[in-house]
Amino acid sequence: MPIESASRPAGVLITGAGSGIGRSTALRLARNGWHVVAVDADEAALERLSAAWPADAIGPSMLVADLTDAAQIEALTRQLPPLEALINNAGMSGGGAEVLAGSSDDAARRLIALNLEAPARVVDACMPVLVPGARIVNVVSGAGLRAIPWRGLYSASKAGLIAQTRALALAHPEWTVCALSPGFVRTELVQRLIDEGHLDPAEAVARIPLGRMAEPDDLAEALCLLASPGARTLRGQLLVVDGGSSIYGGSQPLPSAQHPALPFASTLSLGCEAIADAAWHAALANRDEHSVSDRARAASTYRAVVDGRAMQAAPGSVLQAVLAAARDFRERHAAQASLTLLLPPDSPELPWQQAGAAAAAGMAIATLAVEWGARGLRINALAPAADCDPAECMPLLDYLAGPRAQFLTGQILRPGANVAGVKP
Repeated sequence: MPIESASRPAGVLITGAGSGIGRSTALRLARNGWHVVAVDADEAALERLSAAWPADAIGPSMLVADLTDAAQIEALTRQLPPLEALINNAGMSGGGAEVLAGSSDDAARRLIALNLEAPARVVDACMPVLVPGARIVNVVSGAGLRAIPWRGLYSASKAGLIAQTRALALAHPEWTVCALSPGFVRTELVQRLIDEGHLDPAEAVARIPLGRMAEPDDLAEALCLLASPGARTLRGQLLVVDGGSSIYGGSQPLPSAQHPALPFASTLSLGCEAIADAAWHAALANRDEHSVSDRARAASTYRAVVDGRAMQAAPGSVLQAVLAAARDFRERHAAQASLTLLLPPDSPELPWQQAGAAAAAGMAIATLAVEWGARGLRINALAPAADCDPAECMPLLDYLAGPRAQFLTGQILRPGANVAGVKP
């Protein structure tokens, strides 16, 4: 839920709001009580978004702007309310083009202008209206983590935006700056790649451990978390919501999902195992369930476990603790459930003989995510910094463990970590 002052609702600006992930996020935030400023170059798309607006939501501000034009970005400032959140979502793909293509028709320049330069310009333009503690989210891509050929400079632009996000978090610690990396999402852009023959959906799904493409609403739920105060422990970090595709290293095709995803509004049933740390035990016992209780309760229940035995493991024994927790979870859950492990923080002071234990545990988590994915079983981990308050991690845990994150698996998040020099 957004933070409000006594006189105004929380404001959020979303670029690329007319379609795909941006459209779904705008509608979700509207239903959550935000004042949404929707920006898109496509006026007709904004009109369609306005027609779909929830009747009981705060009326949106619809702004048409070509974000490849610096002057149009600068002009946005004069039309903005105070902003608690800014989501840089607009982007384009160079589908079918080689990296060196596009110079003659200016396509490469426009791609870099929109994907890499525009997010920085939008932040600069919005500085006068960003409130203290504002959240800034850049939507990047798995293409920024590995080379995707024949999409022009798309991978290069997204790799640059990931680095830009970390640099912005370092330069402005008064804000919460994060990046979201989607995988394959059934947006209009992805459908266009499919229609043009640049993407085979069967081949794409065969490399996604969870056995399906994401829907825009899957990413909207992640963006709602990152736009909220509950994201403050993730400053400077990258949240990867890709069904596990970025962790899969095999060559054989993976099976399709055996079960449809449960509704996001399913009741979260969170069980706790081996939580010995007093602060974590207290935080979990007093956990505020507003993130699930303020939604319409569905008949379905999403079962989840948070397991703390690896956090208490002796140095060098983390892998064994992770495997023991996974065995216990798997014996009790056959499908559509999640396991969230609590891991000890990274320690550069371990003897070199024990330095491989944490990496081995991390790869075991990734491998289990791949092996379990088709059943809808997810495994992730939190490795909080030593001085991170567990109570501040509860909004993140509710998202990560619960039904809103059903396209997120195999990830290790580090709440409170000093990423690229960023102190929470």
